[in-house]
Amino acid sequence: MRTVAAKAVPNQVDARTARRITLAGCVGIFAELYDNGIFGFMAGTLALVFFPDSQNAVLLVFVGYAISFFFRPLGGIICGHLGDRIGRQRMLVFVIMLISVATAAIGMLPTYAAIGVAAPCLLILMRILQGFSVGGEAAGAMTFLAEHAPEGKRGLYTSYAQIASFLSLLTGTLIAAAMTSGLGPERMESFGWRIPFLLAIPLGITGIYIRRKITDTPNFTRLKEEGGLSKNPLKEAFASAEHRRAMWLALLIPLMNGSGYYVLFAYMPTFMSTELKFSTVDGLLVTAASLVAISVAIPFMGALSDRIGRKRVIAGAAVAMAIAGIPCYALISTGNVGLAALGASIMAVVFAGHTGVIHILLVELFPTRVRYSAYGLGYNISSAVFGGTAPLLMTFLIGQTGNTYMPAFYAVVTALCTLAAVSRVTDRAHLPLQDA
Repeated sequence: MRTVAAKAVPNQVDARTARRITLAGCVGIFAELYDNGIFGFMAGTLALVFFPDSQNAVLLVFVGYAISFFFRPLGGIICGHLGDRIGRQRMLVFVIMLISVATAAIGMLPTYAAIGVAAPCLLILMRILQGFSVGGEAAGAMTFLAEHAPEGKRGLYTSYAQIASFLSLLTGTLIAAAMTSGLGPERMESFGWRIPFLLAIPLGITGIYIRRKITDTPNFTRLKEEGGLSKNPLKEAFASAEHRRAMWLALLIPLMNGSGYYVLFAYMPTFMSTELKFSTVDGLLVTAASLVAISVAIPFMGALSDRIGRKRVIAGAAVAMAIAGIPCYALISTGNVGLAALGASIMAVVFAGHTGVIHILLVELFPTRVRYSAYGLGYNISSAVFGGTAPLLMTFLIGQTGNTYMPAFYAVVTALCTLAAVSRVTDRAHLPLQDA
């Protein structure tokens, strides 16, 4: 294993090129996250189509949702290794191709009524492929954008990718709401549920086309030309005490994602309709309002982190979530659509201070030689253990206790855990990215 002293090289990418690369990256992320998110939005209908004879149909759908997350670390390991060895751009083309095929295939699956138990088995298999590809996407896309961003604006530029991810969720929410309202339950169960998944085809083609047109990052290209690429990035990362510590931080700091991204957005429509007795459309519209709020707030948080540091912004968001989590869920639980939208939107703005900054903080923990692999492993394990299982855990706990405030308690606990972890970080917001 080659050991190289860490060095920092200022990024010389001009602003115009950085904007073009960022736009291209965001389009790909939009397609990728739409494909992954639509599964959560359609959980109620998928339960009827694939588990019609079960009293725990929604729970079983979220079991399938959770299983896929345990393949994210595998995707992160394999795609991260190849991304650190052969380049970020090639892997980003591969992962968007894989998730687009898997998502479109869900829209073509035969139902339980047609082929019995084989139908949910195929559904879970497609979810596994989605999980694998998203494991390669998260660290790869953020690494790609950060390594292209101008110095002093990495927080702002990478935050655009998070806007794209939440706009993709908003798109999925509005499509699901419009179709549910327009087609009605019977036609949705008959054929309408397939349409959102089949939209992965044009989205995927667009994303693949754009990603094939972009070049690899200056950091990776420079390291490759100098002969500084690692032969085994993950092995090298584990051999370093500093990198091992950074991987632990990459696992623990994203804990707030479990109560934010995966509960507040992916699980919320199902929670509101099954537990709070909102109509399906009202639940989706409340989620849509919160998605608009977070999309507006994210770039401000990214830019703020460029000025005052990542650590302060994330810590502030964690404290605010610990304080506001329960009162905001109280607003949601009133049953009033307006108050529910207000509560969800306040939580969304608070969560923007975490999700808009978390990825650039993690990118900055690692040098170029091992960044994709080490960041991807830590973050994807966190997503698998604390994120993908969150809807399943909430469904189970509410079913066992009858307490609909379980998501609020989860928000407070994960926020406090994130606060404790981020306090251990050395902030590198105002330093160039490490190359080696």
